[in-house]
Amino acid sequence: MSKSNGAKKAKKKSNKKSQGGQLLKGSLEITRSGIGYVLIEDKSGDVLVRPGDFNTALNGDLVRVKVVKENLGTKKKEGKIVDVITRKQTEFIGRLQLSTNFAFFVPDTDKPMPDLFIPLDKLNGAKHKDRVIARLVEWGKDDKKPVGEVVSLMKEGDDNDTAMKTILSEAGFPLGFSDDVMEEALRLPDTISEDEIQKRRDFRDILTFTIDPVDAKDFDDAISIRKLKNGNYEIGVHIADVSHYVKPDSLLDEEAYKRATSVYLPDRVNPMLPERISNELCSLRPYEDKCTFSAVFQMNTNGDVKQYWLGKTLIHSRHRFTYEDVQQIIDTKEGIYKDEVLLLNKISQNLRKQRFKEGAINFSSTEVRFKLDETGKPIDIVVKENKESHQLIEELMLLANRTVAENVFKVEVSNKNVPFPYRVHDRPDEKKLQPFIDYVKRYGYAFNTSSPNAIAHSFNLMLEGVKGKPEQQVFEQLGIRTMAKAAYTTKDIGHYGLAFEHYCHFTSPIRRYPDVLVHRVLESILIGTPEIDKKMEEKCKHSSERERAAMECERAGNKYKQVEFMRAYLGQEFEGVISGVASFGFFVETIDHKCEGLVSTISLSEVDDFLLLEGDYSLVGRKSGRKFKMGDRVWVQVVAANLDKRQIDFAWVNKTITTTETIDVKVPSKPQSTKNRKEKKTITDKVDSVVNKIPFTELLADAEKSANQNSLEDKTGAEIAKVQNKKSKAAPPKAVSTQNKKLGEPTTNPTPNIRKTKGKATKKIITDEAIVASNEDISSPKKAKRTTPKAKSSEKLPE
Repeated sequence: MSKSNGAKKAKKKSNKKSQGGQLLKGSLEITRSGIGYVLIEDKSGDVLVRPGDFNTALNGDLVRVKVVKENLGTKKKEGKIVDVITRKQTEFIGRLQLSTNFAFFVPDTDKPMPDLFIPLDKLNGAKHKDRVIARLVEWGKDDKKPVGEVVSLMKEGDDNDTAMKTILSEAGFPLGFSDDVMEEALRLPDTISEDEIQKRRDFRDILTFTIDPVDAKDFDDAISIRKLKNGNYEIGVHIADVSHYVKPDSLLDEEAYKRATSVYLPDRVNPMLPERISNELCSLRPYEDKCTFSAVFQMNTNGDVKQYWLGKTLIHSRHRFTYEDVQQIIDTKEGIYKDEVLLLNKISQNLRKQRFKEGAINFSSTEVRFKLDETGKPIDIVVKENKESHQLIEELMLLANRTVAENVFKVEVSNKNVPFPYRVHDRPDEKKLQPFIDYVKRYGYAFNTSSPNAIAHSFNLMLEGVKGKPEQQVFEQLGIRTMAKAAYTTKDIGHYGLAFEHYCHFTSPIRRYPDVLVHRVLESILIGTPEIDKKMEEKCKHSSERERAAMECERAGNKYKQVEFMRAYLGQEFEGVISGVASFGFFVETIDHKCEGLVSTISLSEVDDFLLLEGDYSLVGRKSGRKFKMGDRVWVQVVAANLDKRQIDFAWVNKTITTTETIDVKVPSKPQSTKNRKEKKTITDKVDSVVNKIPFTELLADAEKSANQNSLEDKTGAEIAKVQNKKSKAAPPKAVSTQNKKLGEPTTNPTPNIRKTKGKATKKIITDEAIVASNEDISSPKKAKRTTPKAKSSEKLPE
């Protein structure tokens, strides 16, 4: 046998599908066509699973898959699911089909799944064709159909309620609490026993008050203040003692862990704990004795901490402030407890200045609040401001969080740190940071990358210099996306964005499960028996995942309300700012209402054929040279607002544009010879070179994936290629206009294939949802999505 034949046979053999057998762990994603992919946790490669091999698994479930085939050449795997570890979703919205002896529940979902068999004694009053919420109760491996029960009936005609509940259920958040959980909550005592009072440090005679949003229903933190004989001030940060009521391994604890966080939508809160706990027992309401876990500081007016104390306390709030109340006192120097409020504000501002001096990054953010009528319909959108009243609370909460983390970090058992849920934020990745540095350099801002502290200092100089300029919003958005993602973990690497060496979340156990874990570990240390939880890292990972899911719910809810609001303005024109660019168009955020929509390249086709300049975050016309780039002000007309897809379509209006640039781009009328091209390279050639050779930056990849939940999923890659090919050969399609397009009808925009990723109402301190979602992977493009670059409510400084 010749060597060449032997090599051919060896190559042929290596390309054959080999029988596997290894068990892998990952989450199942089912496409609309019914094919599934298990996304392996270690990123070793997805495993294709055919519908007959799902073995009771549903979309989003955490599963174990057995690899049965693997192509050694392409590394593509095929497998069968052998076990469902955890179900992502157990509650579904759909219609009931009632027969004589049984009923079936047909879910409203674009992901293939079987109907639920509903026994007649589990109908909960539902009738034939009723729209209901049903819960999956049992589905054994040998059962042909899953068994369910009706949880509650939906209100017919209430599209808003249906939309919000669908957002929550599809993200895996239960829509209510079981009877057993509610019963356990009701059994908790209303009064604080004398024995419990004796165990706690009593602050009931010290001035204590809360500061919260005007519409807050649960108050999870309070501030106390008094002057000491030594001239310093004792400032107490008192946090609702949820761990006193929610004990490990109880039903309440299991339910809180499963949810891991409350979810804040524009018209509702989906709480982590029943209202019996969050709004009654643990809410620090005025004129009531409450159990708290506190960080108490002796400080001077400069914010220098002389000493601190951590422990269980008892408080009695004297007053309930809103942020507006406190801001009025700060502005006018008048009002109840004005001396204490003004002193606390002075101390907080000093803490804030010191934090930025030590390297914290001063990203600002814009949040919106929806004004709703009695039916939940948005009638106005108000931009929230981060004023000194908010910063007063922020800085004191940050101080408490940091102090608790520093205290726990010092404790060791058998020369090892106690497992603890730190809140960490890694340093910027140089590769991800470089495109941003190159971009801002064009505006005259230089970055010193010699050290992490130097990078933070450069960020702050740039943010200060760009304040009030047209590019401010763009710089802040892109800057946040260069950051690593914040998360919970037992590996204490510090928090870069806040410039803290040690940091945790201690201050919101009513709405965040990691805070409950922090309280338990801290209490065990204070009583001298440090708790060693071997599953702490697993709990941290679960909490991080649920946090990201909640963030995506909040984005989707805000987007729904934005679209609902804009439906009243079809055909009207607004001035906006280009907030993102992609190959299929640019996104515009209206200045007045912060509503974001897409101007597609198809709608611009009568103007020119536009190409994406990735490094410049812009679209440029081949012939006209007209450029649309991030930060430009443009006028747009609302041509469609699709609630089902949570999608707004704009058409560009050719009015005076504040910052749009043009460049001279010429396209040769006739093909040039290779020789001529080498001798004379046109700007168009350079544009093509940029588009073809520069890889899609991580920043733009994240921008395209972040917030808009609606897409062109039904637009296949083949169809997109067909459209693009037809576009290059035929005359360009007509631009969208009010003359030739029916208002309210969404445009269809070819998009690149991007895999669909998994994605405050009350109080938010300094949150970091944008950081959490900044580094999603798009390595397996199974779906084509139209996406927007951000969700405005979530672009915030990391916390």
